[in-house]
Amino acid sequence: MPLSLLAALALTAAPAASPHPYNVQDQVTLRRLSEPRVSPDGQRIAFVLRTTDMEANRGRTDLWLVNADGSGARQLTSHPDADNQPVWAPDGRSLFFLSSRGGSSQVWRLPIDGGEPQQVTKLPLDVNAFALSRDGARLAVALEVFPDCATLECTPQRQETKAKSKSSGRVYDKLFVRHWDTWADGRRSHLFVLPVAGGTPVDVTKGMDADAPSKPFGGAEEFTFTPDGKGVVFTARDAGRQESWSTDLDLFVASADGQGQPRKLTTSNRATDTSPVFSPDGKTLAYLAMERPGYEADRLRVILRSWPDGKERVLTEKWDRSAEALTWSADGKTLFTAAYNELQHPAFAIDVASGAVRAITQEGYATDVQPVAGGRLVYAFDTLKSPADLFSVNVDGSDARQLTRVNQEALASIRFGDFETFSFPGANGDKVFGFVVKPVGFDPKKKYPVALLIHGGPQGSFANHFHYRWNPQAFAGHGYAVVSIDFHGSTGYGQAFTDAIQDDWGGKPLEDLQKGLAAATARYSFLHPERVCALGASYGGYMINWIAGNWSDRFKCLVNHDGILDNRMGYFDTEELWFPEWEHKGTPWDNPAAYAKHSPIEHVGKWKTPMLVIQGGKDFRVVETQALGTFNALQRRGIPSKFLYFPDENHWVLKPANSVLWHETVLSWLDQWTKQGGASPVVKSAP
Repeated sequence: MPLSLLAALALTAAPAASPHPYNVQDQVTLRRLSEPRVSPDGQRIAFVLRTTDMEANRGRTDLWLVNADGSGARQLTSHPDADNQPVWAPDGRSLFFLSSRGGSSQVWRLPIDGGEPQQVTKLPLDVNAFALSRDGARLAVALEVFPDCATLECTPQRQETKAKSKSSGRVYDKLFVRHWDTWADGRRSHLFVLPVAGGTPVDVTKGMDADAPSKPFGGAEEFTFTPDGKGVVFTARDAGRQESWSTDLDLFVASADGQGQPRKLTTSNRATDTSPVFSPDGKTLAYLAMERPGYEADRLRVILRSWPDGKERVLTEKWDRSAEALTWSADGKTLFTAAYNELQHPAFAIDVASGAVRAITQEGYATDVQPVAGGRLVYAFDTLKSPADLFSVNVDGSDARQLTRVNQEALASIRFGDFETFSFPGANGDKVFGFVVKPVGFDPKKKYPVALLIHGGPQGSFANHFHYRWNPQAFAGHGYAVVSIDFHGSTGYGQAFTDAIQDDWGGKPLEDLQKGLAAATARYSFLHPERVCALGASYGGYMINWIAGNWSDRFKCLVNHDGILDNRMGYFDTEELWFPEWEHKGTPWDNPAAYAKHSPIEHVGKWKTPMLVIQGGKDFRVVETQALGTFNALQRRGIPSKFLYFPDENHWVLKPANSVLWHETVLSWLDQWTKQGGASPVVKSAP
């Protein structure tokens, strides 16, 4: 039977405990809310809630429902296997969703007002994402298939034959050989359409040597039915042998009956086009588009395309921010989105007639902005001190209300560190922003060791956001003050600021970090100016290696997670070649000086600061030899160092037990060199 939210929390939560500083156990066990979906009448909101099964060392997801005013919250599913991706039926009386119950990911349907889930698809392959036509009659499903297979059964049969073979070799004649954390095996993600009532799936992307949705992170947001249900508009990178160095994602339209070949809609743009969403009246297609080929962090503009005649206009050319997921208002006069903006991530409204943009929320991190009944909007919202819950607000930004409290009991026993933002003149005199998080139990009379967190991307931001991998509160709860700087290259400050890092990885960003740390320690007397450790992952890990040779006398210790040591080899052993080619203005053979001038390997002879090196074995973005090379150099030079290796993790640490070990190891390393006053050693190279 459905359970009320508070009742469910009471049944599953641990007994009330005395308040304690936020720690890694809290981080891996807090419930995580995502994927809010508003019912057709705007009265109810379905969402996904993730809990952690520590014994199984994984998260599990269930569907929940709450009224638009926050009342009547109840759990809809409680199966041990994953339930996610809720999609409302047009009549609002049932929810379609993906579930792995039964050993395979398939589409299921659940009556909202009572009844058991019914399996809709029974395909021989996992459904990875799906869309529902407006009339509720058809499904479009994303399946991994061998493109030359004539039937769905052919793909698993071919996999089974390969598994039985005594040879394990694979032959490749083009890239990608591997991508993110997966080796290519010849399969592609293709879109199939089938009746909800049952029938034979039709490959509407047949013949395409491309993935729809795109890999590795594309999902249901990249495809949709046309308003009449007779076609599917989807995103794909159909780039042939140039796939690994092309960012040319295009929109295509295919007939839902599989007749004919998909037709490219965005023929004039050689950069990214993605995330198609039709207006309520079906006369306009809105989508997101970049402008510069080869640049994955270009500004995403909102494009409006008349349907079906194809006349287009750029709606947000004057808005110097990068729009995210789009949702239409019921009258089709407004688009809602969210975007980074000066350490925040507000919800925005865009006037469809004029392109005027208005912020609806201000501070914090808003996502999944959607209209609900009563002229209000619902969105997921979190901050540096609070994990995500659902909120609603009037369209003018007034009267914000919290609708859910999915971690109410857990948060009652957790203490967080307060935080504030600051700014300073950085490189070129530009205004640069950062934040400081105070230690839990802060005493203004004390000085605290400092963790300088350096974000990845590099086009990114930690922002005012409750992060589950690099959460500043995990350090604040352990007695550290946290400083983070949004250096040149960060997002949320205009495209020119983001672009400024190109061909300057070790220049302006390092200057911003130096000036930002100096500004923070001068402004906040509780920051111990000497007991400081710098930590970073991805680009942040690269910056740790760069700091080791170019700011070598500042820190007591360093932590490098998945960071590049050698920019030149970083190109040759990564997978998405468009990234280094843009960042360093060409290939290593055409522009070798660009790869060398900011390569940490050129400065290893100046290293002397103790460093913890961390690496995931399934990280094909920054490969393990970069970490092993870093650790080799540290050990050979006699510098105190440790190497933490996760053979089963990719560019991120996702498994709960691994996250616990990561935090325990990192915090222990910081304690060793900052809380105990450890001094940087005199380095003597081994004979």
